[in-house]
Amino acid sequence: MRELTYYVAVSLDGYIAGPGGEFDAFLAEGDHMAPIWSRYRGTAPTDLAGAAGLPVADGPFDTVLMGWNTYAVGLPDHHLPNPYRHLRQIVFTRTHEAPEGSEGVLFAGADPVETVRALKREDGQGIWLCGGGALAAVLVDEIDRLALKVNPVMLGAGVPLFGERDYAPLSWRSTGTQTFRSGVTLAEYARA
Repeated sequence: MRELTYYVAVSLDGYIAGPGGEFDAFLAEGDHMAPIWSRYRGTAPTDLAGAAGLPVADGPFDTVLMGWNTYAVGLPDHHLPNPYRHLRQIVFTRTHEAPEGSEGVLFAGADPVETVRALKREDGQGIWLCGGGALAAVLVDEIDRLALKVNPVMLGAGVPLFGERDYAPLSWRSTGTQTFRSGVTLAEYARA
């Protein structure tokens, strides 16, 4: 069965983006980049990876899931209506229309939990949840693994790692931690 991995950058105070969706405080350069890319190859938008000379083939995922706000980061300023062309892309939204140039992106109004359960039953590689926090809160019981790029910064406010959810402790088992000179720590967990 395929696994769902929530792989995302996060601040020390638990935010994956600022209040307006900002993520520029996260380190985009440093000694952490190459080893993390080697482990999670294919997790950059196709055009950006190509411009940086990063291969997107042979990564751990063949499907990427995101909420509308995460998807919309690439619109309109970045001109990325079809960001991860090398992956099967599913954007969960019930209120937004597919923008021009988004061929190959599935805009799903379906229940995310049922969609993930169906995806897990299919043959294929891993499924990557790249954001956002509200979608992660909905899918928390379906997430098999966490891969958190913990950045040495506090945002103070923004989009929480798991959005709004009721008090309900969940246990995770550490599967690896790697800290880099840049201050970034890759912390990986599996559901306990």
